Amino acid sequence: QVQLVESGGGLVQPGGSLRLSCAASGRIFSIYAVAWYRQAPGKQRELVAAITSGGVSDYADSVKGRFTISKDNTENTVTLQMNSLKAEDTAVYYCNAHRYYSDYRDRVFRASWGQGTQVTVSS
Repeated sequence: QVQLVESGGGLVQPGGSLRLSCAASGRIFSIYAVAWYRQAPGKQRELVAAITSGGVSDYADSVKGRFTISKDNTENTVTLQMNSLKAEDTAVYYCNAHRYYSDYRDRVFRASWGQGTQVTVSS
């Protein structure tokens, strides 16, 4: 089973930046896609960004142009660089893994949901 740990969240002012990290317990990113999701209080969990094993990325319309997802297969980490943050970006951010495209398409998660990392955008 895939094990992932999120980190990097915090409090930032609107317009600021944060960098989140998703670390895997093993060298899995050559075969697994990794996606960032977020959930705000009272809202459903939503996709933020994803990156395939081949390095192809996908973004939610709400963050496109502001967020960038990348990965380092050697260090087994996936990074979400968040710039121009807005109050509506406030949420708990989680990462998870998808083994196949069908997993991603159908939202089949290959890792257990962890505690996530809190991102708060406020002045």
